[in-house]
Amino acid sequence: MQEKLNVVPFVSVDHMMKLVLATGVERFLIELAAYIEEDFRRWECFDKTPRVASHSAEGVIELMPTSDGETYGFKYVNGHPKNTRSGRQTVTAFGVLADVGNGYPMLLTEMTILTALRTAAMSAVAAKYLAPKGARTMAMIGNGAQSEFQAIAFKAILGVDKLRLYDIDPSATARCQENLAGMGFEIVACSTSQEAVEGAEIVTTVTADKQNATILTDNMVGPGIHINAVGGDCPGKTELHRDILLRSDIFVEYPPQTRIEGEIQQLDPDHPVIGLWQVIAGKAPGRSGERQITLFDSVGFAIEDFSALRYVRDRLKDTGLYEELDLLADPDEPRDLFGMILRAAKSAPVALKAGAL
Repeated sequence: MQEKLNVVPFVSVDHMMKLVLATGVERFLIELAAYIEEDFRRWECFDKTPRVASHSAEGVIELMPTSDGETYGFKYVNGHPKNTRSGRQTVTAFGVLADVGNGYPMLLTEMTILTALRTAAMSAVAAKYLAPKGARTMAMIGNGAQSEFQAIAFKAILGVDKLRLYDIDPSATARCQENLAGMGFEIVACSTSQEAVEGAEIVTTVTADKQNATILTDNMVGPGIHINAVGGDCPGKTELHRDILLRSDIFVEYPPQTRIEGEIQQLDPDHPVIGLWQVIAGKAPGRSGERQITLFDSVGFAIEDFSALRYVRDRLKDTGLYEELDLLADPDEPRDLFGMILRAAKSAPVALKAGAL
């Protein structure tokens, strides 16, 4: 990308789809996962804060900022489960990457598709350290917009190739199964969540309803299972029975955020959890026994989005899969911002009027 002071590279939804296809979905996920691991190993370099959330009865709108001291990134994201009733996505997002040294944005990109990819990559990274060795069978409860991304990430990064699918809406399971056809999976569509977890070494829960639900009950979770809890990601929204948490070793992204939004909002504020970054950096053990129940209480954290933004920025080079937005004022004299308007007025069809400002 050629650097111009007044333009910012913008990756549209169309460009993002073309970038994913040009890269290959599995390769994209593998490389994105490597960026996440790299940033988690330098976790202590980052500014960290729980995301800034505006909650309503209908959903939530959030900002997720972070910086490593050289580069700043943030994501705008919403979560509105009822949107599907009107043909809209439950989650939409966009993100910005900026230079800390001068404050100028370096990238503006869609992040609806990218968030699904980074969430799946994050799940697989966690399972790499927490799932039973050689696990190949995953139950996936909730077969909505995230499901195919999760499945492909687990296959690409861990070799999971057997899926047991369940959703309260059978058409969602059928669509997921159809979308994954020919991708090397052995897929069983199940009629209940209990049936789905039978024989599974990994259980992924990725439902959308904004409520304290019980997608998994204690009797469904046997020893040695790894649980990838993705759907519970805001106050009042959980998926697991509390008793499961009490039997599990729990791994989280950023505890101050997860205690508000994750499954562990059901537990006492001082209940012990382990930061996943500590495991990735070799400062804490991950899976340590065959009968251990591990739980990745995933809510999504800004550093993961930062990794995704970095990856897209680096992948864009020489692809042309972006457009240049005239987003930044660039006057001939930096202190003469108003002069830009005066010069524009000379060439504009309508004369500048004092009362119009």
